[in-house]
Amino acid sequence: MKYTCLLFLSIFYCLNVYSQLDIDIESFGSGFDKPVGIKNAGDSRLFIVEQDGYIQILNDDGTTSLTPFLDIDNLVVDISAGDERGLLGLAFHPNYSSNGYFYVNYINLSGDTVVSRFSVSANPDLADNTSEQIIITYAQPYPNHNGGDMHFGSDGYLYISSGDGGNIGDPDDNSQNLQNLLGTILRIDVNNTSGGNNYAIPPDNPFVSDPTSADEIWVFGLRNPWKFSFDSLNNNLWIADVGQWTVEEINMISSSASGTNFGWRCYEGSSTYNLTDCPVINTLTFPVAEYTHNGSGNFKCSITGGYVHRGSINTDFNGYYFFADYCSNEIGTIDFD
Repeated sequence: MKYTCLLFLSIFYCLNVYSQLDIDIESFGSGFDKPVGIKNAGDSRLFIVEQDGYIQILNDDGTTSLTPFLDIDNLVVDISAGDERGLLGLAFHPNYSSNGYFYVNYINLSGDTVVSRFSVSANPDLADNTSEQIIITYAQPYPNHNGGDMHFGSDGYLYISSGDGGNIGDPDDNSQNLQNLLGTILRIDVNNTSGGNNYAIPPDNPFVSDPTSADEIWVFGLRNPWKFSFDSLNNNLWIADVGQWTVEEINMISSSASGTNFGWRCYEGSSTYNLTDCPVINTLTFPVAEYTHNGSGNFKCSITGGYVHRGSINTDFNGYYFFADYCSNEIGTIDFD
């Protein structure tokens, strides 16, 4: 990831999605510090994740609550040098309205990934900052490519994006190494525990019967899946993977296509990158779409994935996958059909 801004809150562009449709974008909320995520808890509020370690509430009238919903600045690595770490992800439990659980993904003071559960307090606009229960941690070898996005699937399991650990060209070949959790999307059961962990392994995870692979892995071969999402209509999994030097890629698989290898560091998008010790090509899954940094239009460098639009108001956009690029300040779409 190159530094990323918040979709739809800080980008002010008009563009043609295709020739018959124009989009006008207006500012709804402002004043956030390093916003890297936006989530909803099933009500009218939006929760804005700030990289320094705060979660702010954006109300439906465009105002921001005076006190952060969550403040874990003391737990999050110092990002004053401008690196990619910090508080990176948020996901509300499917039963949040009754259990008050939500999950965050951050880089701690030791530079490692932590996924923790917190609880809301008696005040629905304030979390209990003392309620942390650490769910899973894993080491980060470099201060970049940490992934950090999280979503609950329709199956009730928590999906977690994990980058390749950083540096240039995945020098440790983490994305093709199934013995660690880097360069992957993980899938865990946070409603149960087993093996001394604060989570369990879903029994249909693809590598549970392989003693040489990590049970938590759902798919692998990713460089920095900074943002991913599920299509609410069919549960297809969309992953925007940030490229190295040339290509930004968008991957899409059905919700049941576990164990998929997306090919990094062997390929950057569909282009050869480093074929040393790589699997045969017919075992890899290539992007459904990609674009280059120096193609037509503005210079591009870092994709930020969004969502497939499924709505009852702007129905002309239904089925379009929305994404953005940090360097070009453009929002784009894919009509997969």
